[in-house]
Amino acid sequence: MSKIRVMDEILANKIAAGEVVERCASVVKELVENSIDANGKEIKIELKEAGTSLIKVTDDGTGMDKEDAVVAFSRHATSKIMDESDLYNINTLGFRGEALASIASVSNVLLKTSTGEVGTLVNIKGGKLIKVENTDARKGTVIEVSELFYNTPARLKHMKSLYTELASITDYVNKIALSHPEIRFTLINNNNVILKTDGSGNLLKTISAIYGVDIARKMLEINGEDDDYSINGFISLPEINRAGRNHMVTLVNGRVVRNQELNKIINDSYHSYKPDNRYPIVVISIELDPSLVDVNIHPTKMDIKFSKLEELLELVKKTITSKLNRQTLIPEASITDFPIVEEVQEPILKENTIIENKPKYEEITLDFNVQEEPVIYEKKEEKEEERLPLLYPVGLVHGTYIVCQNEIGMYLIDQHAAKERINYEMFKEKLTNPTKENIPMLLPLTIELSNNEYIVLKENFAFLENMGFEISEFGINSVIIKAHPTWLTKDFEDLQIRKILELVSSKEKDFDLAKFNDHLAATLACKASIKANTNLSINEMEALISDLRKCHNPFNCPHGRPTIITFTKYDLEKLFKRSGFESLK
Repeated sequence: MSKIRVMDEILANKIAAGEVVERCASVVKELVENSIDANGKEIKIELKEAGTSLIKVTDDGTGMDKEDAVVAFSRHATSKIMDESDLYNINTLGFRGEALASIASVSNVLLKTSTGEVGTLVNIKGGKLIKVENTDARKGTVIEVSELFYNTPARLKHMKSLYTELASITDYVNKIALSHPEIRFTLINNNNVILKTDGSGNLLKTISAIYGVDIARKMLEINGEDDDYSINGFISLPEINRAGRNHMVTLVNGRVVRNQELNKIINDSYHSYKPDNRYPIVVISIELDPSLVDVNIHPTKMDIKFSKLEELLELVKKTITSKLNRQTLIPEASITDFPIVEEVQEPILKENTIIENKPKYEEITLDFNVQEEPVIYEKKEEKEEERLPLLYPVGLVHGTYIVCQNEIGMYLIDQHAAKERINYEMFKEKLTNPTKENIPMLLPLTIELSNNEYIVLKENFAFLENMGFEISEFGINSVIIKAHPTWLTKDFEDLQIRKILELVSSKEKDFDLAKFNDHLAATLACKASIKANTNLSINEMEALISDLRKCHNPFNCPHGRPTIITFTKYDLEKLFKRSGFESLK
């Protein structure tokens, strides 16, 4: 007797549901993508108990007739691809024909849809058709999913908390709203509106609706293109960052995607502008010929493959870095923690009158219609201008922070971070363009190593000689340094030589020279910089500021900490209660 038999449709759909419908957010994703593919311009997502009790999605799309409304719940039923060749030119979010069948197999689904003529109501529970009947003729589709996973108790048992489920749904809706700013999205949970976008097509307005106006003010528009790719979107100033990568949103032809290489290159573009363990808020939309990308990798359709990935990564990095390199990135000191006690004498105010403080950005409006010429891939970069304004030092606080001023306001410079940036750029330049110039040591330096360190170091003698070292073996597991590069910091030569040998002896076989030089420069810069509690003269402060102004990035130390912050004149007036009132002369 044969042991192998074909599974029935309901069982097959339950198994498929394990991949397609992982949680409530998976259901929302599939239903919303169907609404977008149906050309919906207004999509409302209503939840009860974070979707565990009810998920209802309403759109004003094209709708379906009775025949399509029933067939849509069959496995592999889709209107989006007809034959194999369509897989190489996918222009819709959905195309696999698995979602509705999978959802209906593990829940109770009620569908109401119409093309504008006679409406259709379809009810399916646990994969079984309960009823089909005519209903009202409102154009579009309303689909309700309840009792999710009622017939798969193991999956139901492992559902996350309501808070986690709602957070996952909100995260998805935020991202799909960013990918389609031309669609009006509304997300409601237990009658509370969580997100509402205006569908104007303006991405910055959508960012404002999700992150708030203050964040939107600190987003920079980017544009770039080459022969195969066109990218546009917004990136945050380095001071705006988060603990996780989740706010780095990448969109490909309107689809929210996950790609580790893209995320990595975006984050690397901020290198030394922020701490390595912090990540920017980024919304980047990538447009390309559908034939250059494969989205048919996983049922979620979020993991994709690019046929020309290296070119895309180079374009993204070039576009972001060129934008950051043209900005003045001095963060304003926050004064929100200072309590403001108003002392009003005239005029006498009525009881319970609320005095509003003058807004910090009173004269700044959020321009939702920013236009900028795209960065062309082959375009030559213009000569960089100094981005740090002229500053005049007036003193030192705690032997650490240089106090400066100009007509804009007051500035505080962390002297250690500033010197670290100066040294870092100097060391990196020397390491990137070695000259082999060296200085003979009066007393050669002998260094003993462990046997494994010695083996690695011996293999890299040519690497060290190219830097400018004169190095040779000296007995068992020991080396002798007779000359060192001219760029080592005076009085720190011994320490820096040992640190260089330590890093070289610990480098991996297949290492990245650029990253090694960057890490080495950052390490040497920190050790050779002015320490805290070191008093400087005004002349020394001026020299430090002058060197800082010449830096490629004068705003951050190599580890991403700020070198300088500012208090504007308005900030100072607000602190001293001069803002919003007539100044007392």
